[in-house]
Amino acid sequence: MDTLQLSVVHRLPQSYRWLSGFTGVKVEPTPLSGIDEDNTLIGLKLLSHDGNDAWLVMQQLNQSLQEIQVNCAIVEWEGEPCLFVPHRDESAAMCRLKNVGAAIAEQLSAQYPF
Repeated sequence: MDTLQLSVVHRLPQSYRWLSGFTGVKVEPTPLSGIDEDNTLIGLKLLSHDGNDAWLVMQQLNQSLQEIQVNCAIVEWEGEPCLFVPHRDESAAMCRLKNVGAAIAEQLSAQYPF
């Protein structure tokens, strides 16, 4: 069975940047006051897999994005593999992930009457 088609990806709520001297290896959250669109990253986390399976799926997702020339890297964040993508490539990355069968968990904000 194809693990990509059973994958659910969630966008992390913060923005990130490469830690100085560790491009492609370590990230840090971006302070809200200092967001630089050209150097800002988004983080993608798997909701559907954990452990070794999560690393394998992330490698497949990474390869899929590399095929369309989206620069990205898998970095361990809070104990889990996360895929970090330049903010400017977010739309292309999400479109590609949907096209290869990954489901994208969207954050919804709704107002419900009481």
